[in-house]
Amino acid sequence: MSADLLGLFFYHLEDMSKTEKKTTEIQKKRIGIHLSTAGGTWTAVQRAADCGANCFQIFSSSPRQWKAAPVKPEDAQKMRSLRAEHGIVPLTIHASYLINLCSQSDTVRKNATDAFRGEVERALALGAEYLVLHPGSYKGLTRDQGLQYAAECIERAIDGLPWQDADFKILLENTAGAEFSLGGKFDQVGELYQHLKKCAPVAVCLDTCHVHVAGYDIVSESGYEETMKLIGDTIGFDMVKVWHCNDAKAACGSKLDRHEHIGEGTIGGAAFRRLLRDPRWAHCAFIAETPVDDPSDVLRNVSALRTLSAG
Repeated sequence: MSADLLGLFFYHLEDMSKTEKKTTEIQKKRIGIHLSTAGGTWTAVQRAADCGANCFQIFSSSPRQWKAAPVKPEDAQKMRSLRAEHGIVPLTIHASYLINLCSQSDTVRKNATDAFRGEVERALALGAEYLVLHPGSYKGLTRDQGLQYAAECIERAIDGLPWQDADFKILLENTAGAEFSLGGKFDQVGELYQHLKKCAPVAVCLDTCHVHVAGYDIVSESGYEETMKLIGDTIGFDMVKVWHCNDAKAACGSKLDRHEHIGEGTIGGAAFRRLLRDPRWAHCAFIAETPVDDPSDVLRNVSALRTLSAG
């Protein structure tokens, strides 16, 4: 073989190697979506595999009811076995929307703490890596009182549970910035994390729609960098474990939490491409909570995230 042909051969070999490496990196990126559990919590695993997701999020019970049945051991075993079979990690559970751990009402906080304890119990039983929580509204209280109540209730809710033996974290989620909503600012999320890090398994989930409508710019290139620096300064990149990837129906700063399909809202595809390809978030799972107006919307949004992550 001539020197020119040999050089061409190795050039193509190197090019193929780079392509394979890029394909592997794309496949390893954890991309998923919130899925239905109709028929049992474990049925979400096959739904994830069918839409090309390698991670997913569910509710472990109705998000709008206080009472929930414990996890059946056989369901938990099916969940664990199917996830192992399909290589699906992490499993993220979203806590009930009714939970308000920083309410001014003693009764509401008591009910919320009991409900959150049930969420943790079910998450541990199912082998979930993450449990996402909206801390709640501190209306009628000061911001500091709200932070203190939320921290105390979370600590009380997990007391005596075997979370130390599990690969498990409670993820504190930022909110859309509505008045009195704890977590509307990055510094509030960071402060709550600091309150809890020594006594609870906590980390952070950030939602793109919430970031955007709370008034942080992630659309322009310069705004994105400024927002990322702020996250790094107030929370820390390593503490963010999940990004909820949702486009927004409303404008930046509107404080209206209305999700849109990926690339079709006021955030746009370019911003998601930037986020998905940012090496500072390589350790994160990216999970859509986009509208499901048609069954095909699940595959549509997972595919959009996969495509944007590839370039």
